[in-house]
Amino acid sequence: MTAPGRVALGAFCLTEPESGSDAASIQTSAKKVSGGYVLNGTKHFISNGGIADVYTVFATHDASQGADGIDAFIVLGEQEGVKPGKKEKKMGIRASHTAQIHFEDVFVPEENRLGEEGEGFLVALKTLEYSRPGVAASALGVARAAFEFALQYSMERKQFGRAIAKQQAIQFMLADMATEIDAARLLTWRSAWLLDQGQPANKEASMAKLFAADTAMKVATDAVQIVGGAGYMRDLPVEKYMRDAKIMQIYEGTSQIQRVVISRLLIGFG
Repeated sequence: MTAPGRVALGAFCLTEPESGSDAASIQTSAKKVSGGYVLNGTKHFISNGGIADVYTVFATHDASQGADGIDAFIVLGEQEGVKPGKKEKKMGIRASHTAQIHFEDVFVPEENRLGEEGEGFLVALKTLEYSRPGVAASALGVARAAFEFALQYSMERKQFGRAIAKQQAIQFMLADMATEIDAARLLTWRSAWLLDQGQPANKEASMAKLFAADTAMKVATDAVQIVGGAGYMRDLPVEKYMRDAKIMQIYEGTSQIQRVVISRLLIGFG
């Protein structure tokens, strides 16, 4: 139970040490017993892992069925057998607690299963459809912060007797950064609007996440380049933006997985 006035923390437990992009190959088991299931397995790179109040845990009742054997369960962090694992030391987004979480003979009543048996993978996909625009928005924020710092710095930093913003090479970099940020913003807004209207947005969410994440990485890298040697030092924030941007291309589905999702939806199979 959470203390009065404290917001409960949740965690989405899909990734495992041997199952990242291939989410259908998870090995955490859900053994059917009287009144529910017993979960055993380890989840990896989990945001709020070990400190969450509530976990959404994906486990398989029959690994031979692949995606069709996966179920989703609600598990309370205070339950017996829910054990925190290694806390990760990350390159970026270091304020986000990320850790392993172990489930050892954790009993889950049948009413804590989300959907029908075998619908867990669908639950995961629908969750990602809603979460990817959120990651796109985060990536957009990183890109915008990096761009705004680089823009201001370029107008103040003088070389060869004038502000570096007057150099065409810098101007073209700034123009590309601004254009890509606006494009990412519009893609993000579109995907969020579709979801708000109750419409399918799997393709649009993947497009937004893909483009915004790649934009964040490119813009942050270019911001460091514009600032130069000082941008590589921790005295200025652009090195942090560059470190934070990289994860946007990885979690909630890598940029490569987004391209798989988009292409399959375009051609109608998969």
